[in-house]
Amino acid sequence: MFAVVKTGGKQYKVTKDSVIIVEKLAGEAGTSVNFEEVLMVGDKVGTPFVEGATVCGEIVKQTRGEKVIIFKKIRRHGYRRKKGHKQDLTVVKITDIKA
Repeated sequence: MFAVVKTGGKQYKVTKDSVIIVEKLAGEAGTSVNFEEVLMVGDKVGTPFVEGATVCGEIVKQTRGEKVIIFKKIRRHGYRRKKGHKQDLTVVKITDIKA
């Protein structure tokens, strides 16, 4: 059975024992987390969410994503700016899907 979960403004298709990387969630490694915004479970499609459905998971680790370089330039004016950004991420292992 699979489910579609919404977290951090994005949607993820998950199954039991799958590992997903989402935007940062509060908690230490080993902490359990519940996703209440379940859009779909198997054949059931929610309007917008499936009533009474939850997806349980466990935080594996807190990490950071790849560095993204932001470079701005205006020709012939001597204007150049270079910045970098690393997004905070959380690795979550799905333990159970409750419909």
